[in-house]
Amino acid sequence: MAAEQLDDQNDGQEYEEITSDEVDRVVEQLESLVETVQSENIKSYIEDAINSIFFLVYTDEDSAEAA
Repeated sequence: MAAEQLDDQNDGQEYEEITSDEVDRVVEQLESLVETVQSENIKSYIEDAINSIFFLVYTDEDSAEAA
């Protein structure tokens, strides 16, 4: 899905390869950030971003194994 979105944005150009290491690093940073935020609205947006970024490279099965 992310590849399709990026592909649509770039008018048929190749999609960007995203590594699990990068996703893990970004998700970890966002999780640290969400702990410092007081606003529930902002927390919700950050948590949505965490989920969206996580599922760029992982599946539902991966998240069940991590839990």
